[in-house]
Amino acid sequence: MVNRFIGALWHRLRGPLQWRVMWLAHATFMVGVTGVVRDDEGRVLLLHHRLWRKDTPWGLPTGYARRGETFEQTVVREVKEETDLDVTPGPLVRLTSGYRLRAEAAYEARLSGGTLRLDPREILDAGWYAPDQLPEGLIASHRELILGVTAEHGTAVTRAGRRA
Repeated sequence: MVNRFIGALWHRLRGPLQWRVMWLAHATFMVGVTGVVRDDEGRVLLLHHRLWRKDTPWGLPTGYARRGETFEQTVVREVKEETDLDVTPGPLVRLTSGYRLRAEAAYEARLSGGTLRLDPREILDAGWYAPDQLPEGLIASHRELILGVTAEHGTAVTRAGRRA
């Protein structure tokens, strides 16, 4: 009888109120989105981040998704904000749970235009690097992303060498 009452009540709530109840009852995640941005030569865009740890300041363009924004839109926005470059997002190459209530998504992306101009509030330096010539101080998870994603297919490769 209680279950029937709860079911009937749930169906009467409808739409926005149901979503609000679900939002309050479940964990809310921030989503960090990373772009593995490549140029036509297969080089990857790396940034020297001002606010990152001193021993690992180099990494891929990264930021948090805004409410109502797709993760692909986040890649495009973050690259534009940090470098003034235009990119076309490609396939999802990694989705993981991160620290505490954070999820992390990484997308392959292609340079499509623009001129490199850094946002000095966030970025100290930037460069295009061949996957076999990555700089010291590159965050380990981004090194794994770069080396584990093939430029031709945008597919992840597991540690065992099989395509994921």
